[in-house]
Amino acid sequence: MIDPRPGTGHADLLQQRLAAFMTERVLPAEAEIAAWHADSATRWQVCPRVESLKQEARSQGLWNLFLPDAEHGAGLSVRDYAPLAELMGRSLIAPELFNCNAPDTGNMEVLHLFGSAEQKQRWLGPLLAGEIRSGFAMTEPDVASSDATNIALRIDRDGDELVLNGRKWWTTGASHPDCTVLIVMGLIDPDAAAHARHSMVLVPMDTPGVRVVRPLTVFGYDDAPYGHAELAFDNVRVPTQNLIGAPGSGFAIAQARLGPGRIHHCMRLIGLAQRALELMIDRARSRVAFGQPLGRHGMAQEAIALSRCEIEQARLLTLQAAAELDSAGNKAAKDLIGMIKIVAPSMACRVLDRAMQLHGGLGLSEDRFLAQAYAGARSLRLADGPDQVHIAALARSMLKSRDSGIGNRDSERSKSE
Repeated sequence: MIDPRPGTGHADLLQQRLAAFMTERVLPAEAEIAAWHADSATRWQVCPRVESLKQEARSQGLWNLFLPDAEHGAGLSVRDYAPLAELMGRSLIAPELFNCNAPDTGNMEVLHLFGSAEQKQRWLGPLLAGEIRSGFAMTEPDVASSDATNIALRIDRDGDELVLNGRKWWTTGASHPDCTVLIVMGLIDPDAAAHARHSMVLVPMDTPGVRVVRPLTVFGYDDAPYGHAELAFDNVRVPTQNLIGAPGSGFAIAQARLGPGRIHHCMRLIGLAQRALELMIDRARSRVAFGQPLGRHGMAQEAIALSRCEIEQARLLTLQAAAELDSAGNKAAKDLIGMIKIVAPSMACRVLDRAMQLHGGLGLSEDRFLAQAYAGARSLRLADGPDQVHIAALARSMLKSRDSGIGNRDSERSKSE
């Protein structure tokens, strides 16, 4: 079983410093940054307060905390990074301030693990420094991308160039003014085995033929300045050196990218839900309805108690998945990673919904972060794979081998000991 307590040593020190920075610097800046992005004249521009906070965070060593490589990141295991991700998840603006925001984190991991020396110099270095932003173009509007073998954007070789044709959407970050490069997944060998047909390619945003078709919104939120774009690739030509890894390795790279990333997503959601619970408690203590504080009504008590239980359950399960990934790798941890992807986003949606209910009309307004947080949490029940895909994969794994369950594995371990 895992130790649910915070890490020790370096990880514990970073957690303390991050918690202080969140309280003293990030949360007080939320209103100013929100006002900047609410202004139609500035909403798609980089906010100066964001840039100043990034410089402060970097000067305090709170930078690239997600990257386990000690040369470029904090050198933390996934398990040690998880509580830091939870802290950052408490604020929608926080991850970028520490250069720990998706999709850049996943893209940096891909380049760190699979990029060539030239790719690392050109793209990874500036991303690690927070000088540029990036996007990850995988999902497509014309196919069921929940089955990623359907991905149809073509990558054809023409001499020393790769030619891309197709369409992507929900490419988060592509609308950011500093988005300089995309990692695009497409079909490179239609005749290969199903999981060996696709590759990932680096495509600079200013390449001729790359076109932003339209911005997309989630429940009306455009998430400026990052945005979620639909993109067209019309005879887009890049050098063959922009191919990441070997031809046909796209799925293998995607799995390496998604394992830690899903844990990061889930821990951030847990932080978001925890903050919503705290707001719920404050509201229940201070708001009077029908002659007494809301907290004396049974419905409010039930909402608070259930939320606490569900957050704790999701947190411990996610930490278990992180520990398993560290000790045994992506493949061994796949069931646990699937479980947290099923559990955490749904949990966050329930907690945020209860918090909005206790806040009444205020909970639906932009005066609280709850509605926008709910939109983000709900989207993560689709991002990185819909609930149903993870449920089906987990069930197939368990049906294949009854001993794949956590309880059975723990039982076998205890027998061997």
